[in-house]
Amino acid sequence: MAPGKPGKSTGASEDPSVTLFREYLRIDTVHPKPDYDAAVQFLERVGTDLGLACQKVEVCQGRVVLILTWQGTKPHLRSILLNSHTDVVPVFEEHWTYPPFEAVKDLQGNIYARGAQDMKCVSIQYLEAIRRLKAEGKCFARTIHLTFVPDEEVGGHKGMEMFVQRPEFRALNVGFALDEGLASPSDTYSVFYGEKSPWWIKVKCMGSPGHGSRFISNTAAEKMHKVINSFLAFRESEKQRLKSDSSLTLGDVTSLNLTMLEGGVSFNVVPSEMAASFDIRIPPTVDLKKCMDQHVTSTEESDPWWKAFSGVCRDMKLQLKLEIFPAATDSRYIRAAGHPAIGFSPMNRTPVLLHDHNEFLNEQVFLRGIDIYAHLLAALASVPPLPAEG
Repeated sequence: MAPGKPGKSTGASEDPSVTLFREYLRIDTVHPKPDYDAAVQFLERVGTDLGLACQKVEVCQGRVVLILTWQGTKPHLRSILLNSHTDVVPVFEEHWTYPPFEAVKDLQGNIYARGAQDMKCVSIQYLEAIRRLKAEGKCFARTIHLTFVPDEEVGGHKGMEMFVQRPEFRALNVGFALDEGLASPSDTYSVFYGEKSPWWIKVKCMGSPGHGSRFISNTAAEKMHKVINSFLAFRESEKQRLKSDSSLTLGDVTSLNLTMLEGGVSFNVVPSEMAASFDIRIPPTVDLKKCMDQHVTSTEESDPWWKAFSGVCRDMKLQLKLEIFPAATDSRYIRAAGHPAIGFSPMNRTPVLLHDHNEFLNEQVFLRGIDIYAHLLAALASVPPLPAEG
C-alpha cells in the first residue's frame, strides 16, 4: 500500500479505540532512551479507567513492569496472561514519509508510527477488548492479567527475563499466555507456538603481524577467511533448503548472518587479531542438547488451551498458519518458566514492517483485532477447571 495523503489527526468520526492507539504511539519509547515513565502512566490511566487493579514491579533500577488485573470469579484457577512490551526500536527519520512519533493517519486509514505493528497495537487491542467485554457485562471464571514490560527490543534481560524469576510473577498463577506475533501479507493469520534460540557467536583469530607490503604467513586474516567461508557456506545451504521446500517457513531453518567484523589499526599493518560476529537463530527442532530453549506450546486439539484458541478462530473463519517464530520475543522466557504461550498479532493483509521504515497499521485491521481478542479472551478465560486445578 502506498502512502496516501494525511487525514485529520482527530475527528468525531474516528473510533475512540483508534484515538487511544494513536495517543499511545505518540509516546516516545524508542531506544536508547525510552520514556518508560510516560508509557506506564498512560497505561495505568487506561487501566484505572477500566476498573482494573494496578501493580508496578521494578525488576531493576528504572525498569518497571506494569500489571493490570481483571479478577475472575474463581481466582484460584490458573490465569490468562496478556503480555506486551512498551519499548520500540530506533528510527531513521529521513526515510519516513511522516514523522515516526506523530501517528499520522492517511486517507486510506493507514496509521504511520514506530510501534504501530511492534507492538503497541496489541497493547491497546487487549485493553479495548476488555473494555468491550466489561461494557457487555461479561465476567469469567479465570483472572486475566495484562503485563507491560520494558526492554524486549534489547533482549528482555532487564524486563521479562528478570520478571519471571520474581515472586510477583509466580503470584500471577499463569495458565496460558498470549504475546506478540507478526503481520501477515496474505489472508492468513500467523500463529507462533515456539521460537528459535538466538546464538550470538564471536570468533577471534590470532595470527602473525607485520608490514602490509609483505606476504606474511599464518595471518589472522587468512584464518578468518576460512572461518567466514565455512559459516557462509552453511548459511547458503539453509537458504537453499528453505527455497527448495515450499512447506518450510523461515522459522523451520537455521538463519545465519555475519553482522560485525573487527580488526586492524592501519592500512600498512597486518593485524595480529581479527574478529567476526555471527547472529545465528536455531529452530527448536534442531537437537543440539545444550544451550537451547526448546520449549514449544502444544497445538494439539486435545490441549484445552489450544482447543479454546483454535475454536474461536474456526468460528470466526480465521485461517491460521502455525509457525516457529523466526526471531525472539519475551514468549521464550514465559515458556521456559513452564507456561504455554502463543505469539499472535491479528494483522492479516498487512505487510511485515516491524523495525522497518514507514511502519504502519490500517485502522480497520486494528479494529478487527479488538473483535478477535474479545472472542479469544472470553473463550480462554472460560476454559473449564483442569485436573490439576481441582
